[in-house]
This record gives sequence, structure tokens and C-alpha cells, in this order.
Amino acid sequence: MSTPHTAPCLFPTLRCTDAEAMIAWLVAALGFRERVVYREGDDAAGPVVHAELVLGPSILMLGQERDDAYGAEVGPRGGRRTDALYLAVADIDAAFARAKAAGATITAEVRDTPYGTRDFAFRDPEGNLWSIGTYWPTADGAPL
Repeated sequence: MSTPHTAPCLFPTLRCTDAEAMIAWLVAALGFRERVVYREGDDAAGPVVHAELVLGPSILMLGQERDDAYGAEVGPRGGRRTDALYLAVADIDAAFARAKAAGATITAEVRDTPYGTRDFAFRDPEGNLWSIGTYWPTADGAPL
């Protein structure tokens, strides 16, 4: 049994056209590790219903795109939302090299920002926009 939490915590979620391939790509491109993968039915090869991938203290949840209440809420992929994922890293050059080697579609090369950080951006195989940077916000720390 887990300890009850008293503070809210944000966990990004994705619906993917090929959740299996997306999991493998995130492991290769960014170094995530699988925490758990639940599949439909009793079939070990069934579609991914829910997966949790871990990177440091962060958890990204994802699953196969499907026709259910949540799928109706997030809408069809053709009507892409305007959200993006931000990942803070200590070594921006290593993160860039790893993402590029894994075939990420780079949309912004590594650059120094006017506010003293470094970042780059890419789209993953599902078309999601990722921004990777050295800015590491904390809930109780001072902003940039």
C-alpha cells in the first residue's frame, strides 16, 4: 500500500497510435525505463492499456489510442492539441546526441537562451513536441 500524498503532483499522459513503439523509442531516445505496462485482456501481446515510464523522479504515463471516454475527451489526433512536454536535464549535449541518434525530428538545435539556460526541441515518432533544457524549475524555488 502506498503512502497517501497531501500535495498535488503532475503526471503527463499521452495516447499513442503505436504505444509499443513509443515506449521503445522513449527508452532509447531519452533513457526512460519501464515501471509497469498493462495490456488489454490476458494477452501478454495485447495493446498497451496503461504504461508508466520513469526518468529520474518523473513518471510519464501513456497508452494505446482507443475509443473510450478519455479518448473522446482528448480528441482525435488529426485535431492535435497545442501542448508540449518539457524535460529538464543536467547534460544538454548528451540528451541532444541521444535523441538525434534515436531519430528524433529536431525542430530546434541546442542553443543558449537569453535567460542563461540551454535547450533544444524535437518531435517524437508520434508527433508530440518535446522541449529539453537545463532550466530546472521547482515549486518552492525562485523562477528565472
